[in-house]
Amino acid sequence: MKTKKEIRFILNALSSAYPDGICSLQYTKDYELLFATRLAAQCTDARVNQVTPVLFSRYPTLQALAAADPEELSQIIHPCGFFRIKARDILAASAMLLDAFGGRVPDNMEDLLRLPGVGRKTANLILGDIYQKPAIVADTHCIRLSGRIGLTDGSRDPYQVELQLSQLIPPAEQSDFCHRLVLHGREICKARSPRCGACILASVCDENKTEFRKK
Repeated sequence: MKTKKEIRFILNALSSAYPDGICSLQYTKDYELLFATRLAAQCTDARVNQVTPVLFSRYPTLQALAAADPEELSQIIHPCGFFRIKARDILAASAMLLDAFGGRVPDNMEDLLRLPGVGRKTANLILGDIYQKPAIVADTHCIRLSGRIGLTDGSRDPYQVELQLSQLIPPAEQSDFCHRLVLHGREICKARSPRCGACILASVCDENKTEFRKK
């Protein structure tokens, strides 16, 4: 495991490289981030950002989304993949937000997980980005990078990664840290052919040290 000094180095390095630790999904309303995140499952953020302007223009309110025709909604979000399941979840979640939560996106994990299509990753994103609460978003980038660097024990289980990182990363920095991991994962620490020679974290990365010893 990393020392406190190493963890602080990692946080500072990522902050310097990616000062804007923000979500790449585009939205203007709280529920739009919720549904954009649902669309992003097995889809790129870039593709979702092409679809959501059309989606939220066609259905500009939560009430309009809840009353949407399932087939029409499915066709709009078709480019995001798994469109029928995602359409079903968006319709059901819109109705539940209106009926159970007064049209407001919940601000706690328990209620967020009641919403159709919402798991811990989405719930933590909402808690961190909308409500500025401590939240570890254990997506594929977070899991891969934290394991490679040595912040976790290499577990691929999102919940275990969330638990381990929540013990290491200061609460006020958790949300930004996860967004910066995504940016670093896309640019440098890619799933295939990571650019270790250009990595700002190479000096404290367990996998980089292992690869160095092999040479």
